[in-house]
Amino acid sequence: MGKITLYGAEPSPPVRAVKLTLAALDLSYEFVTIDLIVKEQLSESFVKKNPQHTVPMLEDDDAIIWDSHAIITYLVSKYGKDDSLYPKDLLKRAVVDQRLHFESGVVFANVLRAITRNLFFFGVKVIPKDQIQALIEVYDFVETFLKGHDYVAGDQLTVADFSLISTVASLPAYVEIDPVKYVNITAWIKRLEKLPYYSVNDVGNKQFIAAVKGTNFSIEQ
Repeated sequence: MGKITLYGAEPSPPVRAVKLTLAALDLSYEFVTIDLIVKEQLSESFVKKNPQHTVPMLEDDDAIIWDSHAIITYLVSKYGKDDSLYPKDLLKRAVVDQRLHFESGVVFANVLRAITRNLFFFGVKVIPKDQIQALIEVYDFVETFLKGHDYVAGDQLTVADFSLISTVASLPAYVEIDPVKYVNITAWIKRLEKLPYYSVNDVGNKQFIAAVKGTNFSIEQ
């Protein structure tokens, strides 16, 4: 195995998804912190490697990969001892891929990032009702995915769980998860919290939630 380097910010949900995957695979790596607030991701050296200047970014010897979903499926495909985290069975893999696209296109891009960017980069302290409704719809979808299953893509742990837990666990910064309404989500989170390496998500998530709460945002009435 070559040298693996992960670039990112600890509170970032996509970065935490990669950290969970690395931990599940028991892979050693160097973590390089990129301060997004002071825009270190726009440095010439970083943009040369990653024109989209996003985190996370992974270096595996000479290979450079960005986007958490591409990174975690790459890592499992290359280093996994089996295919349990990213099944080779086409139907099972399709379900995992669907959940990954749901996380990237709906949960992160349309909900979490949209709200968070307004808070931290544009100084918008009042969150519109439609954004909160979109967040609640995410909870509804994930609750449905988990109906009759222990994990978001079926009955075994996959990278889809790593991707979604990193974002879903961050959403209570804005709207708490009602344990009565969202029984499946609550049980799923508790199940993942028992993973021996879950702390790599928990540490950054606590930082994220504390930072959001510190903005003293309000929700449009």
